[in-house]
Amino acid sequence: MNQSRGQAKALDKLVETYQKQTGVKVTIDSPGPSNFPAKLQAKSQSGDMPDIYSTLTLSEMVPYYKAGWAMNLQPKLTGEWKDNFAPIALDLTTVKAGTASGLAPGIYSAHWEIQTMGLLLNTKTLESAGVDPRTPPATTDAWIEQLKKISAKSGNGAFLMASSLADRFLFSHVSNWLSDAEIDATLAGKASWTADGWRKGLQLLAELRDAGVIVNKTLPGGDGDNPTVEKGFFNVQDTPVIFDASVAIGVARATAPDFTEYVSMGVPKATDGTHKPRVYGGVGKGACINPKGKNVDAAVKFVQWLTEPEQAKVFADEVGLIPANPKVKATDLPPQVAGFASLVDAIEIVPSPLVADVRTALVSGVQGLVLKEKTVDQVLGEMETAQKRVK
Repeated sequence: MNQSRGQAKALDKLVETYQKQTGVKVTIDSPGPSNFPAKLQAKSQSGDMPDIYSTLTLSEMVPYYKAGWAMNLQPKLTGEWKDNFAPIALDLTTVKAGTASGLAPGIYSAHWEIQTMGLLLNTKTLESAGVDPRTPPATTDAWIEQLKKISAKSGNGAFLMASSLADRFLFSHVSNWLSDAEIDATLAGKASWTADGWRKGLQLLAELRDAGVIVNKTLPGGDGDNPTVEKGFFNVQDTPVIFDASVAIGVARATAPDFTEYVSMGVPKATDGTHKPRVYGGVGKGACINPKGKNVDAAVKFVQWLTEPEQAKVFADEVGLIPANPKVKATDLPPQVAGFASLVDAIEIVPSPLVADVRTALVSGVQGLVLKEKTVDQVLGEMETAQKRVK
């Protein structure tokens, strides 16, 4: 049972290949992302779980893992199969001891995709403004100067980000001053959001605001804010640069297949940074295997096959995703995803989740910041207050 609408066609193509190669027929059920959680829950309650099913976030999957609906794959992830996963993919997937009470440590899902976050750039628009999109700026200061040139050409700004992605943007940029352990300590409530590193991290949005490079001088918010930003970039093509995830390329393949004049890259490093910058990211689409099913061995073989280099390349070509298989090199990927793929080794490892109320304070705060209704310190102060309410 497949959750991803964007990967449905690639999966259909792959199961046809698999049947030709092995004689084994695999049936794909794709209820769509909005209907998938309810359908999976209903199947678990009825005891009629599929042999293989898409995995969601760990917090969503823990009940299924505890109920025994997902095989612990760690004992099988040895030898050749283990080699089909970049070390970061296994690290991000491993459930460590104490993560959830009553759940044994292990690896309960196999992922063929890694996700990173950064910038998407419209190459044609940048070139018309005299900016080379394939020569990344060395620092944020240089980046802002490029955006100013593009803004002067467009007359309406050059950069846009959905406010719902403010935490991802902040986590990426704050890594110029804070280690993963320091970021994790803040998320866990053991360090303050008002620390200097966080102030410097959030200050970039204020600098983009003051430079006049934010499209329409505001950040979209509310339900559907990121699809709105993506539409402006991929479909309308009136937004030169956006902050987004690698999965956005799959959206583009589905909604604007003829638009290919764009590339990806990470947010440039801070001019005064003290650490090598990292990026917000994680594992993308993957699958759990039902150990109570009637076709357990066959299910394991199929998932193993899906993660092999040949199939990983099909996913990359058809969907535009970043393969978890390190044998597929960035140079073998479509140019649109290559920049995102180059960031895989820089993904932050931050186990603690962001408190929901803190995220709400940040998302609303950055909108006020861009509108000059709030200062950086006020936004961080509101986040700190929200964090303390949890204790």
